Amino acid sequence: MVAAHDKPEPMSAPNANRNDVRDEKNDSSSEDIRETLVEVSNQNQLHRHLGNRQIQLIAIGGSIGTALFVSIGGGLAKGGPGNLLLGYTIYAIMVGLVNNSMAEMVTYMPVSGSFIRMAGRWVDEALGFMAGWNFFLYEACLIPFEISAINLVLGFWRDDIPPAAICIACIVLYAEAEFWLSSGKIVLICILYAFTLVTMCGGNPQHDAYGFRYWTNPGSFAEYLHEGALGRFEGFLGAVFSAGFTVVGPEYLAMVAGEAERPRTYLKNGFKTVYWRFAIFFIGGALCVGIVLPYNDATLQNADTGTANGSPYVIAMQNLGIGVLPHIVNALMITSIFSAGNAYTYCAMRSLYGLACDGQAPRIFQKTLKNGIPVYAFCLVMVFPFLSFLQVSNNTAQVVTWLATLTQGSQMINYIVTSLTYIFFYNATKAQGIDRRTLPYYGYFQPYCSYISLVWMIIIEGTFGYTVFLPGKWDVGNFFAFYTMAIIAFCTYWGWKLFRRTKFVPPLEADLVWDKPAIDAYEASIPDMPTRFRDELKAMFLGKRKKENYMGEDPN
Repeated sequence: MVAAHDKPEPMSAPNANRNDVRDEKNDSSSEDIRETLVEVSNQNQLHRHLGNRQIQLIAIGGSIGTALFVSIGGGLAKGGPGNLLLGYTIYAIMVGLVNNSMAEMVTYMPVSGSFIRMAGRWVDEALGFMAGWNFFLYEACLIPFEISAINLVLGFWRDDIPPAAICIACIVLYAEAEFWLSSGKIVLICILYAFTLVTMCGGNPQHDAYGFRYWTNPGSFAEYLHEGALGRFEGFLGAVFSAGFTVVGPEYLAMVAGEAERPRTYLKNGFKTVYWRFAIFFIGGALCVGIVLPYNDATLQNADTGTANGSPYVIAMQNLGIGVLPHIVNALMITSIFSAGNAYTYCAMRSLYGLACDGQAPRIFQKTLKNGIPVYAFCLVMVFPFLSFLQVSNNTAQVVTWLATLTQGSQMINYIVTSLTYIFFYNATKAQGIDRRTLPYYGYFQPYCSYISLVWMIIIEGTFGYTVFLPGKWDVGNFFAFYTMAIIAFCTYWGWKLFRRTKFVPPLEADLVWDKPAIDAYEASIPDMPTRFRDELKAMFLGKRKKENYMGEDPN
């Protein structure tokens, strides 16, 4: 087969025609080979059809949701602007360390199920079982969380919209969220950052150049639960725990590994962008929220009482007497919520599919449609949005709080598993004489990054519900909201370990070959050069490439 970059020799017209025919046959043969390699390498029916654009947008769609625009206000109220910025910065750095570990493993072995299956292959089969079901429940429970959050946002306009109607509408429409919804998030963030900069410099109806006023009055560090230094430290913890629910990202990139067109090239680029996305979206968002609103604003408490005014940006706009912009922001928040829910649906399906591939979930969840969508996994995931009907008989914000707390514990378990898996992966490469510098992505400062992130996430997982143990604060419901996922993780790990009598994988026995030869051959067989994110956007708008929706499906 002639390589795509080889220069053809001069030839006569008849020879050229014969070679054209032969090239067409070679191209067809190459395509068949790639399809075969994909099926063999993944041992599944998923299609490697996600380009650079889809991968980047799935990462953005999953990492930016309601928390960055609404729930972040809770962290401000507890900790103040200084603690909020400090807490979000530290937590973003810690998740960045997790990203450093995950990127090296996933780009080396881009298989479906990603870090979930790696935990089972390289650490302990029981850990993979626990990690898979934990991640599935995490993603699936985030869907009703976002649906409940929509009710909060819609309450900005009307408070008499039946929650049941919202639930039904979201369940029907979630599958249709596409490229434009993720684009709406970027637009929303740009609007909010511009709003912060312009209004703090005096560009508001009151002509008040307030700058960093709220950092001095009422102050940078709020007291929470107690007074004095202890109260300010607890305020810092409140900000850190708020960041623990908001700052996410690398796991969404990892879950598309089995369907990426050029997994090692596109995933590597995606993981590299995580660092600047953390800086711009999360650290920048924490800074802006602390600028536009004081932590003691009475309306900020609405974040826990069931109205859309809980968004610190909306509160700040109303305080300044800005009339139209709050409506635009709330409308864009709805698109943001739909986009996040779509990413959660995608990842929940793929995690369940990965479990089925390893025999840790019923085999029926391996069944896919012709376009590679796991149909029965999708049907099970679509059961979880009905949990949003809890808001019919309970306060909407209370349901949001329950689901947020429940999923936060699960999220930190994901990062604990990733860090632990990397430590075993690192030891295996060292024992088997594999030079990590030859891998597609080389993680610097390893394995220290993994040890630091592992210890940090374990501490946060164990303490983020500490308030229920304070005198007079005990509540059974709150205790289970904080620690249900930790209990489930403990039970699933030890249950599978005892049932299957699994053992930890020694470094010399870790399967670092796995699907690597087939994936290498697949990538070597692709004749086209990798495309850049901006080039794919140009091609999409100019109609030079088949358009695919956010789920990677052909909409036509």
